[in-house]
Amino acid sequence: MQDKKTLEELIKELPPHYQTEVKDFVVFLLTKHEAKKGRRLSQNWAGALSEHRDKYTSVALQHEASQR
Repeated sequence: MQDKKTLEELIKELPPHYQTEVKDFVVFLLTKHEAKKGRRLSQNWAGALSEHRDKYTSVALQHEASQR
């Protein structure tokens, strides 16, 4: 039964070229995980439209966006 085997046992059953693909994929996942772990939310856009604060409301902008 395949479900009872460890990941290592299953990988050893694969042909060498698939073992290389599995390794590459694991490295990709680890890199992706590390990138997410250290990344902070960038809010450099905050306040960019402050000069329009008195001219537009969020509801008016939503309505305008839905018209396009």
